[in-house]
Amino acid sequence: MSKKEYDLLILGPATRDENVDYTGALDRSVGGAVTFCTPAAVSAGARVFAGVKISRSDRDIMDAILVPEGDKALLPSEKTTLMRNEYYTPDRERRNASCPAQSDPVTADELPDADWKLAHLAGLLYGDFPNELLEALHERGGLAADAQGFLRHNENGKLCFHDWKDKLRFLPYMDVLKTDAAEAEILTGLTDREEAAKQLFDWGAKEILISHNSEMLVYDGREFFRYPVKARNLSGRTGRGDTTFGSYLGMRVTGHGIDESLLYATACVSLKMETPGVFRGTHADVEAYIREFYK
Repeated sequence: MSKKEYDLLILGPATRDENVDYTGALDRSVGGAVTFCTPAAVSAGARVFAGVKISRSDRDIMDAILVPEGDKALLPSEKTTLMRNEYYTPDRERRNASCPAQSDPVTADELPDADWKLAHLAGLLYGDFPNELLEALHERGGLAADAQGFLRHNENGKLCFHDWKDKLRFLPYMDVLKTDAAEAEILTGLTDREEAAKQLFDWGAKEILISHNSEMLVYDGREFFRYPVKARNLSGRTGRGDTTFGSYLGMRVTGHGIDESLLYATACVSLKMETPGVFRGTHADVEAYIREFYK
């Protein structure tokens, strides 16, 4: 019997999230990069397998991973990552984030018995992905990653950002790398997003997506691509970067060019940000949004 084939393998911890808005209202939800990336990639037309690192006691979280049962797997962990965000402003740009619990690392022996074109490390914290896993995935094919999973450290519940000590070794493994503007500065020491993208390319990453609250930017070593965020409200701010990257990877891995993929991803996240939770729209919904706001 032949193995199942996927366009995109998405690996990472899902979370129990506690979000406190600027008025003090508390909302509990399921979060994590894998949770937000997966439906966005599916909307782009990708066949996705999601490997989700959580405790078996939190199996109900798997219902929030929006792919069929046969296209996802619970990767057992002693604990499920618990994230707490306290937002200080209505636009949710200023927040205090803490992590009372962190899941175990994803290991190479947990990879599914399947084939895929591109594996995405949808990490949240340093330690989610050991170096041995990067080596194993690199040997299997294309690799994408969110830099957050290598820069954000859980230090007794406090979230602290530090440079990735192994970046010069592993950036050449990255077919697509995603950072936000602050993470790009931590990695490169550069505040200019274009200059930071150039430096990351020079260090070996082949395609760099840098997210910002005003625009999404991609650099491929030859030219820059960018589209403005056009969300009409920010009620669905949580999961912005993951939705962008999931939809971008979904487009790229199904044969679309950088410009078309970035337009789709920016429109997808703009639409998603207008509603709390993961993206639940369709490819047609995003195309309609593009026609209304980008053409």
